[in-house]
Amino acid sequence: MNRRTQEEQNNATQYGPLGRRRLRHAQLAGMATLAAAGALLAIAVVAPAQAQEAAPAPATTDASALHLTGNVGVVSQYIFRGTTQTNEKPALQGGFDLNHDNGLYAGVWLSNISWISDTNPAASASLEADIYGGWKPAFTDWLNGDIGVLHYAYPGSYPDGMTKPDTTEVYLGLDAKWIAFKYSYSTGNTFGNAGTSGSTYADLSLTHELFAGLTGIAHLGRQHYTGPSASVLSYTDWKLGLTRDFSGYVVGLAYTGSNASDAGYTIRGKNIGRSQAVLSLNKTF
Repeated sequence: MNRRTQEEQNNATQYGPLGRRRLRHAQLAGMATLAAAGALLAIAVVAPAQAQEAAPAPATTDASALHLTGNVGVVSQYIFRGTTQTNEKPALQGGFDLNHDNGLYAGVWLSNISWISDTNPAASASLEADIYGGWKPAFTDWLNGDIGVLHYAYPGSYPDGMTKPDTTEVYLGLDAKWIAFKYSYSTGNTFGNAGTSGSTYADLSLTHELFAGLTGIAHLGRQHYTGPSASVLSYTDWKLGLTRDFSGYVVGLAYTGSNASDAGYTIRGKNIGRSQAVLSLNKTF
């Protein structure tokens, strides 16, 4: 006789019929309690695992949406809006651009210059630093907009009474693949000319690949000044050029000119807006 049978007989003898029924009820209750505890334990183990499987993945930031690029170049002379900024001497240039996939961008660009000290030997400023930012919304797969602000800074020392050349412009533009138009509006004194707030520059440019990596460039611009010297300072400029990409190194040749007046743009005996050729070599990385 096993131990379980012996215990049942002892219980039957000890408690009688009523006791046996109570004992049976107690045993059933104990079994129910154990079953409930087992069910709760199973839920405690399984539920967290299911919750962990169903939990959404944490949000991640797509670092690839931001793109940083740099550029460096050398030119036989720095031409800006049809006028030489380096007295027809070479310039070293470069900058950085930060772009986001949503169209936002910011950047900085630097170049050596000489036109300020050429105009006034008492001034000492040999650097141009352009700081800009804006947004280029994509309207279609071939049409983009451009809205932003650009500050031209010319750090250096200036004599008392000289209007500093620092200039801030806001601009709007449209770019339809090979043709682009940009309109800039000066918010204050413009390139050292007092009383010229509201001066504007309109830029129409065409860029088209002709064949085998050879790209043609055509540009027509109009610099309009406000203020008492508007008729002397305002002018139209143009440029025709070609660029060729050699494994990331872009070589360019352009011919540029303007109708800038001698009265407003003669420095050191020559008109800085006269027609002239420009060679360039640029690299983007």
